[in-house]
Amino acid sequence: MAVFVLGILAVAVIAITVSARSFAASSDIPAWLQAHVGDGDGEISQVVLERARALYQKKVSQGAVHNGCYFAMDATRPGDLGGGALGRRYYVICEAKQSFRAISSGHGGGRNLKGVVDFSNGKRCAKNFGNALDSSLTMGGAYMTSEAKTSFKGFYRVGAKQDQILQRTFIQFDGEGETANARQRVIGGHAARLLRGMCLRKKSNSSYADHDGFVPYGKLVDYAGGRSNGCTSWSPADAEQIISMVKGNPTTLYIYPESRDIAAVGKSGTYWNASCLKAIGKPKFWPRQRLEPIIAQYKKDNPPPPPQPLPICSGP
Repeated sequence: MAVFVLGILAVAVIAITVSARSFAASSDIPAWLQAHVGDGDGEISQVVLERARALYQKKVSQGAVHNGCYFAMDATRPGDLGGGALGRRYYVICEAKQSFRAISSGHGGGRNLKGVVDFSNGKRCAKNFGNALDSSLTMGGAYMTSEAKTSFKGFYRVGAKQDQILQRTFIQFDGEGETANARQRVIGGHAARLLRGMCLRKKSNSSYADHDGFVPYGKLVDYAGGRSNGCTSWSPADAEQIISMVKGNPTTLYIYPESRDIAAVGKSGTYWNASCLKAIGKPKFWPRQRLEPIIAQYKKDNPPPPPQPLPICSGP
């Protein structure tokens, strides 16, 4: 009996110790940063901050990161609050400067493979998540920023015969675990800007002109309040700041939720943004092993039409 009682006491002591350690890990967050913890717009939920901070500290201790700032994103929160307001769910945290900033960011739009399967997402809340190639879905987990690539997208009109060049910088992400195929999926961060309705206009003196003296023109579209192809997209102003922070100086990005969080929805203690959970009903995770064969078969059954040359722009 004495041995049994001692065993119970030992288990109790271990449980108390583990609980104390967990509390200590949580209270390790400095008071100024803890003040930003919450579930409201512009605040960061506790589990998201804890995981983002743990990832950053791990990479710093490994010598992989020397940047004084790190990033986090909560993809369970709404991206569109209505009335032109965007949800602030991407976080820029610089602890040495005691700086915390919450900004808007797009989530993966997913796809609707008509007649086969629909894993698309609305603008406001993401219901579908996954890591399959060509799925256009957001994948939660650990990332590190990598090289920056700037590419020419074309010209657009800003006034009568006044042209502007659109060049967009893309920050490649590298992942691990379920996000390990981020480079293969071409997942990264960039400004939420693109050109639509492309056509060709004569501009022989441009360094971007083709052998016939034509350059591409389009209509500038800012989709900061919309969806991405699985990448992390920011407003042009925010993108400029973030890219300057990580160009040649990598850091970490933690995106919530992971597949384990999606599987745990409905269980006690699991975090999900309440307004989005009400809107989507229940989130779904699409593992690449299941979804990639479906996408590949769909592409085989529905080949895209052959590419057509861009038309000549009408008007001057």
